[in-house]
Amino acid sequence: MILSNDVVAQNEILYKEVDTTKLYLEAHYPPSWDSTRTYPAIIFFFGGGWNGGDRSHFKHHANYFSKRGLVCFLADYRTKQNSGTTPFESLKDAKSAIRYLRKNTRALHIDPNKIIGSGGSAGGHLAAAAAMIEEFNDASDDLSVSCKPNALVLYNPVIDNGPGGYGYERIGDQYKDFSPLHNIRPGAPPTIFFLGTRDSLVPVETAEYYCMVMKAISSPCTLHLYEGQGHGFFNYRNFDYYKLTVEETDHFLQVNGYLTNQPQVMIE
Repeated sequence: MILSNDVVAQNEILYKEVDTTKLYLEAHYPPSWDSTRTYPAIIFFFGGGWNGGDRSHFKHHANYFSKRGLVCFLADYRTKQNSGTTPFESLKDAKSAIRYLRKNTRALHIDPNKIIGSGGSAGGHLAAAAAMIEEFNDASDDLSVSCKPNALVLYNPVIDNGPGGYGYERIGDQYKDFSPLHNIRPGAPPTIFFLGTRDSLVPVETAEYYCMVMKAISSPCTLHLYEGQGHGFFNYRNFDYYKLTVEETDHFLQVNGYLTNQPQVMIE
């Protein structure tokens, strides 16, 4: 694959086919894209309980962060509604998508050591699980290519899938190999975690425990709590909180070496 400015404009990239299902990455490149450079990348996974949703969920984030200098990818993955699949297939696809990016970094002009995983709710689970979980790899994947993001930006992620956690009725005892909270290990990527204090799916105590364990293994984890806010508070329709969380994400990415303070971009 060789990218030109014309190819960049054609921003749908087929990353996987399963039977008759085609899964795409929607790429958003910086406006001043330079084919002689490599860029940090961020991949967004939409929310929807592994049941529904689509990649447009994070289109506003991609618009902003591409202008800031990241190559942004909005990922398709299989869900119950679009493919009749389980959460396990959703995770397999998320891992395949990140492997695709890392395997094609040269053609995509992205830095293989600066791939950020992000998502909201179940999509946040997928980003975190790609970093933490060893199981649930597609049989067609090249397992020599890492699916582990170098950093995580998690918007009210459902990181506990155990008894009492989100999705246990579908995950069952396989939560031990599926739940990020139960699989934190040394080398976990630096993480920023956004949560409303009135989230009905992710208790504040769970998020606090997650970050405590992360810090115990020397992996930075910053938790931002938003008083009185429920699940999905960060979405664009709640513009004030969208803006606050984007600003904090930008700061996190600057601190970790993914962005500089230029160009300045209005959040709109």
